[in-house]
Amino acid sequence: MDQPAAASDKTPRTSRGRRTLRKLLDAAAVEFGEKGFHEASISSITGRANVALGTFYTYFDSKDALFRALVADMSEAVKASAREAIHEGMGALEVERAALADFLKFAREHREIYRIIDEAEFVDPASYRRHYETIADRFVERLKGGGNSGELRGGLGEVHAWALMGMNVFVGLRYAVWGEGREDLDRIAEEVNLLIARGIEATEG
Repeated sequence: MDQPAAASDKTPRTSRGRRTLRKLLDAAAVEFGEKGFHEASISSITGRANVALGTFYTYFDSKDALFRALVADMSEAVKASAREAIHEGMGALEVERAALADFLKFAREHREIYRIIDEAEFVDPASYRRHYETIADRFVERLKGGGNSGELRGGLGEVHAWALMGMNVFVGLRYAVWGEGREDLDRIAEEVNLLIARGIEATEG
């Protein structure tokens, strides 16, 4: 996660300030990922970041504000990572395969994202909902684009987007988070892609 998400009106204006913010967000990801929101402390986060405790309040008013910024930052990182995996000229199904493969690799490298996003449901429900709605919107856009190009059937929309997103989330949980690190994530993404393309209904012949 390279570029920090905005921290409201406390967004730093200098490169040094952005680096400090990045250090705080990265340290918070580890702290919240290991301990959970309630057990994590500002002093531990600043200690991990090697930042003075007083400096924390230059960027955030509270632990809650940091948590909200972290959820937004993680959502943006997932989106940016998926953008890098998708290239001009890819077909609709290829786009879905590439996006899932990239997400699985991202989740393997940042396993804490699952715990943090799950906790957001209770710590900051608005951030939790916004995270998934934003992802679903991207699914809808891609599905409609595939329908318009004739690569996917017409009429795909919100219901299908949430169904696909749910499948991807739980595949990520099983193989990226609970996996042993040796799973072939590209192969898993391909299997899911075949499910999208062919469904599970038996065909004659």
